[in-house]
Amino acid sequence: MSNSPKRYTVTSALTYANGPIHIGHLAGVFVPSDIYVRYLRLAGNDVHYLGGSDEHGVPITIRAKKEGKTPQEVVDKYHKMIEDSLRSFGISFDVYSRTSSKTHHKTASDFFKKLYEDGKFVEQTSEQYFDEKEQQFLSDRYIVGTCPKCGNENAYGDQCEKCGSSLSPNELIEPRSTLTGEKPVLKETKHWYLPLDQYEPWLKEWILEGHKEWKPNVYGQCKSWIEGGLQPRAVTRDLDWGIPVPVEGAEGKVLYVWFDAPIGYISASKEWSQNTGNDWEDYWKNDDTKLVHFIGKDNIVFHCIIFPSMLKAHGEFVLPENVPANEFLNLEGDKISTSRNWAIWLHEYLEEFKGKEDVLRYVICANAPETKDNNFTWKDFQTRNNSELVAILGNFINRAAVLTQKYYDGVVPERGELSDFDKEVLNDLKNIPSQIGTLIEGYKFREASQRLMDLARLGNKYLADTEPWKLIKEDEERVKTIMNIGLQISASLAVVMEPFLPFSAEKLNEILNIESGKFTWQNAGEDDFLKAGHKINKPTLLFDKIEDKTIEEQMAKLESIREENEKENQETEVAPLKPEIVFDDFIKLDIRIGTVTEAEKMPKSKKLLKLTIDTGVDTRVVLSGIAQHFSPEEVVGKQVCILANLAPRKMMGIESNGMVLMAEDSEGNLRFIQPGEKVNPGSIVS
Repeated sequence: MSNSPKRYTVTSALTYANGPIHIGHLAGVFVPSDIYVRYLRLAGNDVHYLGGSDEHGVPITIRAKKEGKTPQEVVDKYHKMIEDSLRSFGISFDVYSRTSSKTHHKTASDFFKKLYEDGKFVEQTSEQYFDEKEQQFLSDRYIVGTCPKCGNENAYGDQCEKCGSSLSPNELIEPRSTLTGEKPVLKETKHWYLPLDQYEPWLKEWILEGHKEWKPNVYGQCKSWIEGGLQPRAVTRDLDWGIPVPVEGAEGKVLYVWFDAPIGYISASKEWSQNTGNDWEDYWKNDDTKLVHFIGKDNIVFHCIIFPSMLKAHGEFVLPENVPANEFLNLEGDKISTSRNWAIWLHEYLEEFKGKEDVLRYVICANAPETKDNNFTWKDFQTRNNSELVAILGNFINRAAVLTQKYYDGVVPERGELSDFDKEVLNDLKNIPSQIGTLIEGYKFREASQRLMDLARLGNKYLADTEPWKLIKEDEERVKTIMNIGLQISASLAVVMEPFLPFSAEKLNEILNIESGKFTWQNAGEDDFLKAGHKINKPTLLFDKIEDKTIEEQMAKLESIREENEKENQETEVAPLKPEIVFDDFIKLDIRIGTVTEAEKMPKSKKLLKLTIDTGVDTRVVLSGIAQHFSPEEVVGKQVCILANLAPRKMMGIESNGMVLMAEDSEGNLRFIQPGEKVNPGSIVS
């Protein structure tokens, strides 16, 4: 635990203002960062906690197009919805800003101009994809195609959301425009690039040598990127929504969202400074400040490699000391998907579970995806509420408070002589808060939440073993000691609960008649927290049971969503005919019958099978994205149609020579196109 106060700047990843917040966002970023910040404040540190909406970039323009609104109308709507939901959920931001603000536009423009004037950029003319039908350049999110690393056919031009790989549009196999479905063409355009390759030696020293304490998923991804060789990355793009590039000759270009968004942390601090009178530079330019970014795993490269390189190039800002990134949270065994509405939306939860903000906070923390993807289920939500919050924590507090009211009219009794058991319990009471603090500082929030529950278990066991309700008839003085110790545990819980369960901690403070904010984390281990003679208030229940009916309603809601998605898949229209071709185009295709002689799964790919096919002319390797439909054993011996004269293409380090032709029905099931009877390999399909 911290021995002396420190200054912290803590950021939560800026959220795209193109839709509401769901539990995946909460688990990845907001719950862990808020726990961390609340603890730091209780430990006496100077903490500046900020968040905000990322309001530029293609997801915004896509949402605007879908809703028939302007991008500004979209971000205005969702920024307010997100901020209201997060604050209602108890996320204790000092400031929640937005990147469409004037302050941010100026801050990002000034940042760009300094790097531009200092010669930190390289100017390059390159070929980028252009949609001839729409007459516009396509940003990465307006291009989809097949991921070269895992075979996902709907990877974006900047990232494959299936395998998590970062991509560039020209890496996609068979790219197509999301605007028209057409195959884009390459067209020359000029942009400015941040030469990340020049920062590679520094990054090796700073991260690979200097930050080995970072979480394995963060350190490992950084190591992979750096050792794989960094390339210059464009900081501008051809788009009409964003911050105009503030130099001559850049008409029609805006700052790339990955460049402007992290600067939003700085502009948020400036906005906070303007509203409060605090000096924002103390939190960004003072070497005594510890900068910590809370992000999801999909943002590791931006916060660990790119943004630090930007800060290094600028030269005036502190660098992040840690970037604790979480993995993803799934829902009922399925990946959360906004497009499929497969999510638990925060604004809906707050409406349907009034007064149960802390239940969701606790369940998310207790099941946090800190080291691997984890799963949220409504049944686990109910069980943790009823078996832990109600039966352990709530039960202990209620017992201690009710018995104090019953025996002493709510007045804390004097403590008498201590037994060995009392001393053992008081020793645990002294140690557990510091253990929780150490875990929080090590970003082990899940384990910390269970140590919190251990403190409540300690109180429950102490009362159960001493049985003051029986002993009161025989030894009133002994009961006074027991109840005094029980109340000290209760008071300590009021402090250590606050980062995890802020609303419940406030209720407990009211029950114990403790002024909120009066005590620090250091007080939590004291064995005379509540002085004898202090009067507590009448108890109320901290938590109540969640009935089966409530959970059944939520499960029915999800089942309805699942059925709707399945219905939509079944009703998918038959793909339209492709553009007309002439006979000369057709005869260029060399389609032959081949026999699969060997088949095996590709390592690190859920989709690809490596097929060895006898074409009658040769034996060749073809990678086919059918692993989710067929096992290798099912494929061996089958005769297939193969496009034999397709240009070879490397995927996952292996050259694929040809394409196996398949048919896909309306439900997404694949079928081999096969001859009606066995024929010789090499037979031509005509």
